[in-house]
Amino acid sequence: MSNQLQKAYLETESGGRVDCMFNPTAFSFATQNRWESDKVPGKQTPQMRYAGGGGGSFSLSLIFDTTDVGTSVSTFTNKVLKLMEIDTTLAGYDVAKNNGRPPWVKFHWGTHLHSFKAVITSANVSFTYFSNEGLPLRATIELSLEQYEADANWGPQNPTSGTPTPNKTHQVQVGETLDRIAAKYFGDSTKWREIAELNDIADPLDVQIGRLLSIPERFS
Repeated sequence: MSNQLQKAYLETESGGRVDCMFNPTAFSFATQNRWESDKVPGKQTPQMRYAGGGGGSFSLSLIFDTTDVGTSVSTFTNKVLKLMEIDTTLAGYDVAKNNGRPPWVKFHWGTHLHSFKAVITSANVSFTYFSNEGLPLRATIELSLEQYEADANWGPQNPTSGTPTPNKTHQVQVGETLDRIAAKYFGDSTKWREIAELNDIADPLDVQIGRLLSIPERFS
């Protein structure tokens, strides 16, 4: 293992990078799942049902300091803020379609810490030290970032990413069987095999109450 200090940086979609002048003291990220519930008369606590995964997010606190050279620290902060501007050089950009967007970024620190692709949703800049003439020499940027797309290295944050018509879900109730569920969604009870195949059910008679089933969209 090398003892040499490795500086963190932001990789940009176009292949560039924005180096961190000082490594962060912490890296925080979060993931989420979406759950829904229906109000049921006579029940105080409704049953929750899984409604799919959500994207990940993370936050960074970056510090820039130019007191040793006496130049404006905004030279560095502006590089970060530029990542929130529309980049017309990105693949697929078409001025006629008005589909411009800012680039995604990835955070890297050494050989072990690499984030998913993310877009900057907010950047709060604080200038904390100035020269006698009012030139900003030190700044802190608080960044909030949201996941741009699914990333296998971070797990399936969104199981439906890449599918134009995500599967519906159904929670098995008392007295329900696969053929009855098929009849409900497709109007054809013989389509139960499609549900069994999609959910890896070997025995159609052994479906537990409360289990969440994926319903093939192509038949609905």
